[in-house]
Amino acid sequence: MAKIILITGGARSGKSTFAEIKANEHQVQTAYLATAIPFDDAMKSRIKKHVNQRPDTWTTFEKSTQAHEVIEEIASKHQVMLLDCITVLLTNTMFQDKLDFDRLREDEIDGVETKIKKDLELLIDEIKKTDMTVYLVTNEVGAGIVPENRLARIFRDYAGRANQYLGSVADEVYFVVSGIPVKIKG
Repeated sequence: MAKIILITGGARSGKSTFAEIKANEHQVQTAYLATAIPFDDAMKSRIKKHVNQRPDTWTTFEKSTQAHEVIEEIASKHQVMLLDCITVLLTNTMFQDKLDFDRLREDEIDGVETKIKKDLELLIDEIKKTDMTVYLVTNEVGAGIVPENRLARIFRDYAGRANQYLGSVADEVYFVVSGIPVKIKG
């Protein structure tokens, strides 16, 4: 039976480092599911830092959208998986069809969210078919002010509802602030 652990926090809060430490404690075959797309030098640098801080023994899988498609393959050889990160996965899904969010109607915005929710449900369904311990890293983006621009508000809403769903299905949830993890569920 799968165990799902959600780790959330703000930008640079230490959530990825905490997730890596927790995953490494198992001392078993571990998969790292990377969701970032190296689209510029800054992102390439961030990815390189993440690669350098995780153990060489981990197997890295890259899937920028529809992460559920690789879960069965990962579970066939690994007991632990760390997916970093849900909000990047969500962003990739938002932009894969090159939509102009400033011009979308509300029903079109809802349609994108339906797609995001379906992808997350498929991910969780596939995870639940395994015996893995799965760490999901996500950003908490709703603790600040309401963003001024429409795209940022849409993203905040998508991420907030995605995190609520994941929190509801997770066995454990941690909130990381200033590098300090606080267990809030489980």
